[in-house]
Amino acid sequence: MIRRNESEEDYLEAILMLKEQNGAVRSIDVAHHMDFSKPSVSRGMKLLREKNYITVDGDGWLELTESGLALAQRVYERHRLLAAWLESLGVAAEVACRIEHDISDDTFQKLKAHIGG
Repeated sequence: MIRRNESEEDYLEAILMLKEQNGAVRSIDVAHHMDFSKPSVSRGMKLLREKNYITVDGDGWLELTESGLALAQRVYERHRLLAAWLESLGVAAEVACRIEHDISDDTFQKLKAHIGG
């Protein structure tokens, strides 16, 4: 398993979620969604740009690159499946947020097959 940065994954997941909800997203939207300060999100977006996970146009609109989208979709799928399953067991949704970053691809696929997701 390739270990990724949890913060990066959370930012990418937030961008994907906001893009699906609103059609377009800026850093300020991410800051509000995650309840982070604008400077923190600005730094996070800089790091994502440096890793070629996002692009930012002249008006500040964020776009996920191919690699950023793939990673965001991976994390978001894990989050949705784990959150729904754990909530059905009476476990807090926040637990899914922790597990989604640590679970191996193989283990996730086995859980997904078992859960029926």
